[in-house]
Amino acid sequence: MEPIRVLLADDQALLRAGFAMMLSVEDEIEVVGQAANGAEAVDFAAAHPVDIILMDVQMPVLDGIRATEQVVRAGTAKVIILTTFERDDYLFDAISAGASGFLLKNSDPDDLVAAVHAVAGGHALLAPEMTVRVIERFARQLHAEAAGAAAHPNGRPTATPAAVGTRPPSGSAQQQKLLDSLTSREREVLVNVAAGRSNAEIAAGMFVAEATVKTHVSNLLGKIQVRDRVQAVVFAYESGLILPGDKPAAG
Repeated sequence: MEPIRVLLADDQALLRAGFAMMLSVEDEIEVVGQAANGAEAVDFAAAHPVDIILMDVQMPVLDGIRATEQVVRAGTAKVIILTTFERDDYLFDAISAGASGFLLKNSDPDDLVAAVHAVAGGHALLAPEMTVRVIERFARQLHAEAAGAAAHPNGRPTATPAAVGTRPPSGSAQQQKLLDSLTSREREVLVNVAAGRSNAEIAAGMFVAEATVKTHVSNLLGKIQVRDRVQAVVFAYESGLILPGDKPAAG
């Protein structure tokens, strides 16, 4: 197998060197470059093959969130956001920008290595309960915007805005088409993924093997055209399959 190609983006050279040292001992990971700011990271990923970018949030020239947006839009790499702050706003912004994961800088070396492997394999890099908390915040904003637009389509505010939880009729036409492409089992698995459940928990609730759940997850990710589980959760909320505050039953 080809090694996972990693780009380190952090404005502190000492931290980049530390991350490079931790990853260099792994035969399956290759650090292919370093960037001192977001603009350098975007340029490097556009010019060189990169699988994963470990991206700091606070950097000069171009911050990590904006850099992530550009990288994801270009499709040049997956991004793991690195920060010293365990704050919902950073998580929210990172996922909104299209990041595939989030990791604190003080994480253990083993966690860093596992994170690279996880994201390279298309898996989420957030604890399930944290994923749900942050995505629900994201979803509430989406539904608030949709409700506001419906309440005053001509751009004039109304005295009483519509309820935040109002579901759009069926999401966008494209989202509905993608949802309709799922089998009933795949839709059931997506609901469980959006609820923050692991493959093992989903398998137990559906009375199937965990390998079967993994196959369903892989198939549904392709059908709804998303990269990983984090973005699948975003899709579930954006499309209206799940409403903020919904607590889907297991299985």
